[in-house]
Amino acid sequence: MEDLVEIRWHGRGGQGTKTAATFLAETAIAHGKHGQGFPEYGPERMGAPMRGYTRISDSPINIHCAIDDPDIVVVLDDTLLTSENVTEGLKENGRLLVNTTVSPGEIREKIKLKSGKVFTVDATQISMDEIGRAMPNTPMIGALVKASPLLELEVILQDIKKKFSKKFNDKVITGNLKSIERAYQEVKEG
Repeated sequence: MEDLVEIRWHGRGGQGTKTAATFLAETAIAHGKHGQGFPEYGPERMGAPMRGYTRISDSPINIHCAIDDPDIVVVLDDTLLTSENVTEGLKENGRLLVNTTVSPGEIREKIKLKSGKVFTVDATQISMDEIGRAMPNTPMIGALVKASPLLELEVILQDIKKKFSKKFNDKVITGNLKSIERAYQEVKEG
């Protein structure tokens, strides 16, 4: 892993964008790395576009601002691809991960992305199947771990189990764990 990896999350209020951004940072910190996870809000409401940010590093992080030039962009709602410039500032060798039913090649063509890597996964369907509702944030974490080796899958699964056991029943925990594992297996690169 590079010394500092910056991730910008794009989603809508209620999809768990903030939760995913902060969870990933907290997990990195719990496993000996340095991290930051925080949201960017406007006057938020359910369904409104929003952003989250995650920084992970092997060294202390001394910057505290939004991420303008991310290494990775994660999009939890593919309708944002046409309403926002989600790839703005994405580094030339960056990675784009989109929750969608279409292929990475179709996404690349749709947004005219010339460089970097594109990954897709149907996180919404995975969450419907495994959790019972459209909550794409946890499957997207599984896909992100496969698309960019920030943390080991087992580390993510252990932390989800530990954190979720404080407030959710076994059915919810199992559904989230399965959704992460499925997204890790089903993510496509193009």
